[in-house]
Amino acid sequence: MFSARILPSFKRTAFTQSKRLSSQLSASKLKVKKADALKPLVANNELIFGHTFTDHMITANWDEKNGWAAPEIRPYENLSLAPSAVVFHYASECFEGMKAYKDEHGKIRLFRPDMNMARMNRSTSRIALPNFDGDELIKIIGEYLKTDERWIPEGKGYSLYLRPTMIGTQEILGVNAPTKALLFVIGCPVGPYYKTGFNAVRLLATTEYVRAWPRGTGEAKIGGNYAPGLLPQRLAAQKGYQQNLWLFGEEHSLTEVGTMNLFILMKNDNGELELVTPPLDGSILPGVTRDSIISLAKEWKEFEVKERPMTMPQLRDLIKEGRVVEMFGCGTACVVSPIKEIGYLGEDIKVPLDPKDPNSQAGPYTRRFNDAINAIQYGEVEHPWSVVVE
Repeated sequence: MFSARILPSFKRTAFTQSKRLSSQLSASKLKVKKADALKPLVANNELIFGHTFTDHMITANWDEKNGWAAPEIRPYENLSLAPSAVVFHYASECFEGMKAYKDEHGKIRLFRPDMNMARMNRSTSRIALPNFDGDELIKIIGEYLKTDERWIPEGKGYSLYLRPTMIGTQEILGVNAPTKALLFVIGCPVGPYYKTGFNAVRLLATTEYVRAWPRGTGEAKIGGNYAPGLLPQRLAAQKGYQQNLWLFGEEHSLTEVGTMNLFILMKNDNGELELVTPPLDGSILPGVTRDSIISLAKEWKEFEVKERPMTMPQLRDLIKEGRVVEMFGCGTACVVSPIKEIGYLGEDIKVPLDPKDPNSQAGPYTRRFNDAINAIQYGEVEHPWSVVVE
């Protein structure tokens, strides 16, 4: 009789799921070991995204037999992994991006953390890593934020970027679902994405490379989605473009902008405003900011919101007909990123910004979405999306 470890993956599902439930991740088991010496803080005006990290981190180990071990808050330090750990060989890794904010009263806030936890569990499932209780991890992150509170910068536009990550740690060369994993969370103080306000970007609509495809891994936030985009990004930069506009298929369907979701505010055939974004067909990451923009637009009731396919030739024609009003990408790092130009098949296509202000780098609705979400994130507007860490 075969052991569970070597059963084919489709026969292991129920077995491994029951094992994964044997010991759940629990904030009640949290252990805290504080650093002996604290690092000096970095002034707000010197913060560079992804360069500075806090004094502590969260770790929690999992194995197939015992489930989740007690989580720990411990000093930020290097990980010790065997060269044969599966993360190095088979990209057994996924992550999340979220932020913690301080409001004007000094309270720590998270923005829709439940959505990050749900998405991360979908990502772990997609690459056969274990699931965890998202509510418990939010509690653990809350304790971590209180431990490293001094690292959460104050002021509008400043925050602590959080990177929950899970990796396969089993020491084996073999393409199988990992039987060991590590969940960790690190924090990085960051400033405004744009130092001088909005800067509209130029996109290169790439026809040579593909970011993702239906039924692939595009809807999961895994490391394997990002490395293949580095070369196209470098090639776009060499031509003077800031981001790639990812197209798919022979019809050049619109998907994402760099690592952001895409929105187009346009006039439909009846001359009415519509906010259009590509549908979640399995190739597009379901962004938290994307969902927030769709929800806000529906609340405003000023235009229809349509999640529908659109091709680059269709977009090109709409722009030339004067029917595109604004375009922007969106994501955790920048909230929204205005788009001013698209390079497509050797032609640079100008995208409108603000018709009332020729010097503006963003249209009025692009700014409005950005301001509305920022107001919620920093507690200026009471909203259920903003979760106070007690």
